[in-house]
Amino acid sequence: MTGGFPEEKRHQAARSFRRLAELTTDEAAEAVRRSPLVIIPVGAQEQHGGGMAMATDTVRAVGVADRVAERLAGRAVIAPVVPYGISPHHMAFAGTVSLSPATFMQVLRDVIASLQDHGWRQFLVITGHGGNNAALSVLAQEYVRQDLTFAWTPITSVVSDLIVDVSEVHGHSGEAETAQMLYLAPDLVQADRLEPGATTLDELTTPARLSRQAHGPRLSVGFDVYHKRGVLGDPRRATAEDGRLLVETAADRIAAFADELLSA
Repeated sequence: MTGGFPEEKRHQAARSFRRLAELTTDEAAEAVRRSPLVIIPVGAQEQHGGGMAMATDTVRAVGVADRVAERLAGRAVIAPVVPYGISPHHMAFAGTVSLSPATFMQVLRDVIASLQDHGWRQFLVITGHGGNNAALSVLAQEYVRQDLTFAWTPITSVVSDLIVDVSEVHGHSGEAETAQMLYLAPDLVQADRLEPGATTLDELTTPARLSRQAHGPRLSVGFDVYHKRGVLGDPRRATAEDGRLLVETAADRIAAFADELLSA
C-alpha cells in the first residue's frame, strides 16, 4: 500500500475498462450507452497435468478479456467469468467439473438475455477452453436471426501461426498453454512438477491418433486415452516470454475484430 491507497485500487483506477460485477446499478445503466459491447470470458475447471492449476483455462480467458477490453478504451464491459465448461473428456482426473453442453449453453443464454433486457445488444465470448467451442458455434447459429450480435473466439488458435518449435503432438497443458500461464499467473504453475505427456504420434493409441486427424471422420476420446497424465506436449519447454507474445498478440487480434464490430 502507498499512502493508504491499495495497489489493487490504484490499478483499478488506471483501467480504461469496467467489470460489470464492480459497478453499481446506476453505473451499469450508464455503461449500456458508453460501453455497448459485453465481453463474457468462459473457462473450465479441469485437470492440467501435475504442474498447473485446474483454473488454467479460466485464468487465460479472463487475462485475455481484460487486455481486449483495455485496448477498446472504455467501449466494452466485462461480465463475470463462467468458470465451468464442457469437460467430460477430462473426468478421469480428480477435481474436474463438467457441465453438459445443454447446461453450458443455457447459462450463456440466460446471461445474455438478462443483459439484453438492460439494453446491451453486442456480445463477445472469449473461451479459454477448446471443449466449449462446439457449443459456442451452435449457440452462434441460434442468434443469427435475433436482434443482437453474438461473436465468440478461442485464444490459442487465434495465434496458431506463432506457435513454433513445439512437440509433434501438443495442445492441452503443453508448450503454448503453459507459456501463457507463466506469463499471466506464474504462481499457478509448479515448474518442478511439469512433465511431458504425449509428444509424438507414434506414442498414441489408435483411437487417440484417429482423434487428432484434421480431416475426415471425427472421433472424441478422453484425455486419459492420450496419456496417463492427460498432457499433450512438453510443458517444460514453455517460457513466460513465449506466453507474453501469444497472449498480447491474441488480445491485439481479438480487439481489432471487436473494434470493427463496434464500428459496423
